[in-house]
Amino acid sequence: MNTFEIFWKYRQAFISGLLVSLELAVWVWIIGLVIGTILGIIAARLRKSIGRIVSVSGAVVTAIPALVLLFWLHYPLQAALQVVINPFYTAVAALAIVNVFGVAVIVKASVIDFPSQYLIAAKVCGLSNRVTVMKIVVPLIVRQMLPGLLLLEVTMLQATLFASLISVDEIFRVAQRINAIVYRPIQIYSALAFLFICVCLPMNALAHWLGAKFSILTSDQ
Repeated sequence: MNTFEIFWKYRQAFISGLLVSLELAVWVWIIGLVIGTILGIIAARLRKSIGRIVSVSGAVVTAIPALVLLFWLHYPLQAALQVVINPFYTAVAALAIVNVFGVAVIVKASVIDFPSQYLIAAKVCGLSNRVTVMKIVVPLIVRQMLPGLLLLEVTMLQATLFASLISVDEIFRVAQRINAIVYRPIQIYSALAFLFICVCLPMNALAHWLGAKFSILTSDQ
């Protein structure tokens, strides 16, 4: 069987695994973006206290491979606490921790690097604080963060493959099971690569396009 035949024959399994991977990624994205954004803003406002803690914590978390963190939460921690947690939620927790600090670092840097001349110009023009924040500060900071955030979330999507190692039925685990049946590793993993190209390539392209566009706009200003 060729790649297309295998994919078509086991399409329901592939789609089911892909949906689990996307569900896992969406939870990681939401938790990371919400908590990471709040943490990043607080860290930027309180640089000498919380800001340093966030920086150090982010450095420590990013120094730990996501796979090690995942296994630590799934095996020794649960054994020590004498609890059994659904592997899906364990994977969400592990990857979300990494994503939270990744987002926090990006947000913190964008808030700190915000050009003060925009605030001065808004004040001279008589704009209220609310209008300044909503019409100037937020749009500029968001456009500054978007490229980095998109690339980070693509990385987190790819990291969901690690969840297969703790028995989460995501796309990679499904591919392994199918390969155990038909033993066509080249065709199966080619199909898997194609699926990730379809999902990740547009996000990567958008991130690079936004980065190029916004850097040009910034230099023009």
